[in-house]
Amino acid sequence: MLAGVPSRTGTYERSTGEGRNVISRYLKIVFVMFVGVMAALYGLQNIANLDAAFQVVTAVMGMENHNYYASSLTPAIHSPVLVWIGLAVIIAAELLAGLFALKGSWDLWSARHRSAMEFNAAKRYALLGCGIGVVVWFGFFGVLGGAWFQMWQTELGGGSLTGAFQYFGSCALVLLFVNQPDT
Repeated sequence: MLAGVPSRTGTYERSTGEGRNVISRYLKIVFVMFVGVMAALYGLQNIANLDAAFQVVTAVMGMENHNYYASSLTPAIHSPVLVWIGLAVIIAAELLAGLFALKGSWDLWSARHRSAMEFNAAKRYALLGCGIGVVVWFGFFGVLGGAWFQMWQTELGGGSLTGAFQYFGSCALVLLFVNQPDT
C-alpha cells in the first residue's frame, strides 16, 4: 500500500516500500535487457559491416589525418594483423557484453518475486555485462582510441567517440543502478 492511499477498508496505511521495490526490480530488468540488446546489436552490426569496421579501425590505429597533434607519444599501427586482432577484440567484447547482460536480465526476471537476497545474488551476469560494456566503450574507445590513438582529431573518430560516450554512459548508469542493493 502506498502512503497516503486508502486501503480497501478506507483507512490509510503506512507504506512498506514494496511498491517501490517492485518498480525498481522491473526497471533493473528492462535496463539490463536494453544494454544487452544494444551491445549485441553493435557487435552484430560490426560483423555485418566487417570491411567498413576494419577500415575504421585501420584509420584509428593508423592515426590517419591527425592535423592538430601530428606527433604522438606512440607509433601508429599499420599492420593488418594487429588491426584485425583489435577489431576481433572489440567485436568479441561487444558480443560478450550483450550475451552476459541478456543472461543477466533473464536471471533478474527469474528472481523478481524472490527475496531481496536472492534478487541481489541474481545480479551477477547483469553487472558483468554492463561492466564489459564500460570496458568496451570507455576503455577501448575512450582511453585507447581517444587518448592513445587520438581519434578525436578526425571527423570519423570524433563521431565514434561521441557514440562511445553515450554507450559507456548508458552501461555505467545501468551498472550503478542495478548494483544498488534491493531491500
